Amino acid sequence: MNVEDLEAGGAPALGEPLPIELANATYAVRGRLVDGLQRVEHVAAWFRDNRARFAEPCADGDLLGVGPEELRATRALRDAIRELASVAVRGGPVPQDAVEEVNRQVRAAARWRELSWGEGPSALARSATPPVTTALAEIAQQTVDLFGGDRIADLRACQAPGCVLYFVKDHPRREWCSAGCGTRARAARHYERTKAGR
Repeated sequence: MNVEDLEAGGAPALGEPLPIELANATYAVRGRLVDGLQRVEHVAAWFRDNRARFAEPCADGDLLGVGPEELRATRALRDAIRELASVAVRGGPVPQDAVEEVNRQVRAAARWRELSWGEGPSALARSATPPVTTALAEIAQQTVDLFGGDRIADLRACQAPGCVLYFVKDHPRREWCSAGCGTRARAARHYERTKAGR
């Protein structure tokens, strides 16, 4: 099998920070929640589609070797990020199990940078752990930075009808996770105004 042939789980790719992109691997279709990481192939495809965003990208062989443990770990981190995002956006008690999951995964991969000197000097990220574990640890570290930093104030839940995605507000007028959700929200408002006017 070729890594390009892996079936994706349908999770939207919105270009959000990696923790939010992973959290959005749970999405809604016609008001019904969908798990975009149901199978090992979905996890491998998610890492394939996002690999350029990692300090140490997963090679094709690493992605083809993804198994049940990586599926469990990826889903656990995704679910923890969704819980933390919900609390950050809506308020409520802090889910300590979600905090512990992020911290457990952030400690999973020891990483360092090495000097490489080919055509010129460069630094290469290295790790002694499997690449998918290292990538999950990187997402967990970015989760710590997002929720523990100033950008937490910009985290939003999409307000479009039936949408369950999160986004980091990068423009003062942004209210939705995507242009499609904005169109649906405006159409729903127009429909309600038209219906009320009758």
